[in-house]
Amino acid sequence: MATRARFVYTRRRADDDEEEEEEQEEASSSSSEDEQDEEEEEEVEGSDEEGVAEEEVAEEPSARKPPAAAAVAGRGGRKGPITISLKKVCKVCKKTGHEAGFKGAVYIDCPMKPCFLCKMPGHTTLTCPHRVAMEHGVIPAPRRNTNTSLDYVFQSQVKGKISMVKPRFLVPNQLECGNIKFHQRRVTCLEFHPTKNNVLLSGDKKGLLGIWDYVKLHEKITYDSVHSCILNSMKLDSANDGVLYTASSDGTISSTDLDTGMGSPLLNLNPDGWNGPSTWRMIYGMDLNAEKGLLLVADSFGFLYLLDRRSKERIGQPILIHKKGSKVTGLHCNPAQPEVLLSSGNDHFARIWDTRKLEPKSALASLAHGRVVNSGYFSPRSGNKILTTCQDNRIRVWDYIFGNLESPSREIVHSHDFNRHLTPFKAEWDPKDYSETVAVIGRYISENHNGVALHPIDFIDTSTGKLLAEVMDPDITTISPVNKLHPQDDILATGSSRSIFIWKPKNDSDDPTEERTSQKVKEYVYGSGSQKKANGKRGDSSDDDSDGGSDGKNKKAKKTRFTHTAKGKGKSKA
Repeated sequence: MATRARFVYTRRRADDDEEEEEEQEEASSSSSEDEQDEEEEEEVEGSDEEGVAEEEVAEEPSARKPPAAAAVAGRGGRKGPITISLKKVCKVCKKTGHEAGFKGAVYIDCPMKPCFLCKMPGHTTLTCPHRVAMEHGVIPAPRRNTNTSLDYVFQSQVKGKISMVKPRFLVPNQLECGNIKFHQRRVTCLEFHPTKNNVLLSGDKKGLLGIWDYVKLHEKITYDSVHSCILNSMKLDSANDGVLYTASSDGTISSTDLDTGMGSPLLNLNPDGWNGPSTWRMIYGMDLNAEKGLLLVADSFGFLYLLDRRSKERIGQPILIHKKGSKVTGLHCNPAQPEVLLSSGNDHFARIWDTRKLEPKSALASLAHGRVVNSGYFSPRSGNKILTTCQDNRIRVWDYIFGNLESPSREIVHSHDFNRHLTPFKAEWDPKDYSETVAVIGRYISENHNGVALHPIDFIDTSTGKLLAEVMDPDITTISPVNKLHPQDDILATGSSRSIFIWKPKNDSDDPTEERTSQKVKEYVYGSGSQKKANGKRGDSSDDDSDGGSDGKNKKAKKTRFTHTAKGKGKSKA
């Protein structure tokens, strides 16, 4: 018993000495008189603790105090022990035993949730069969002739427009140049000029319109007074390629002269200004019927408007083409039969209309989808196929618009269902592909590329569901939801965040010198410089939203010219 008493007494003294040293360090800035008082108090407390220790030892060994009681008894002493759990906790389902999130450049999703890619339970995204092979579960297009009499009549009208020899398909898989931070907000739409092959038009979330000659890198102009918010769609006038029609979330349609920046509003759905979200109408879908001279526009309440581009007046009354209160996300006129219209909306439907007999609930066909339909396009040559992009991670293909439209010919699983803070992903046909099978779309799920998470741009064979190519570059680490293929050249334009990039086919040469030279032709232009106003004076650029020309008067947009050119990595020429 005496031995145990000495042990406890020594342990208490050691603890007291440590406490005295800590308190002396905390009170080192106080006066010497306070230090003497504290030392005297500590000596008294130490003597009291000695007596308490001897009394505890005098008790029998079985009457030990529990840890909680010891913590209460040592109220003036050290705190209780801190426990650290090494169990894995998932941030998604809050259960233990697994983790979810990025590990390096690889994303691990929660095994307790359905697959993020195909939305089916039982496996994760890494082991999803659709990620291993995109064509998994896809029924290829039939090789035999299944045309009907209606198909032959339809094809006879466009037979002269389609070449019988399919050209060699070249994937623009090498980054040629980029316009870094050309826009002040994320890019929302892209369009190539029909006659000036090297000119690219772009719009952004702030309503700014950009014009860039990607061959002469430094030649670029921005008009920031065309719209006051998101520029959702743009179409060039086929009769006058110097006029651009633009649709915006500010509820206006504008006709802009690309040379002068003069804009005139054709339609304003919010003439009384902002009166709350219940009355504010936004315009997303827009297309041009060149034969009839009609501009077709759809708003965020499900209505379709017809405008005469010559008289610049509205024709008739708005027509409800989707569920009332639902947003119409896109419009597309059939290239072979322009009076046939395809609309897509967030009421989970894509619908086909005859614009000559437009009435509510008079759709020729309604194509059902699982979630919001981001876009719908007829095939670019014959107009005989339909390609839609849905938020359920599915790309749907209908091979024949006069066939059975109750179910698609194929469903291709693809990652594109994330829209928050991103421009919606849209699969688009390659306008140069005479077989009408190749489509391009950006991918949301990243891939591990030498330890860096990159988001590829996918080229897909819609007849089989196979992935033809995935395009990526280490210099582009952001997501690329906006992609546009050139109508004549093998060029791909990409809108990624606030920047624009141009891709061209890689030079397949056996000569290593030529290969190194081709890798060095990568040049960037940075979107920073002074702002040139319409009156010729220069001023500092501003990030504030500019007012759109919705007051019914012609308004000359502000113009910004950038002439600063910077060399990219490995640049070999000035």
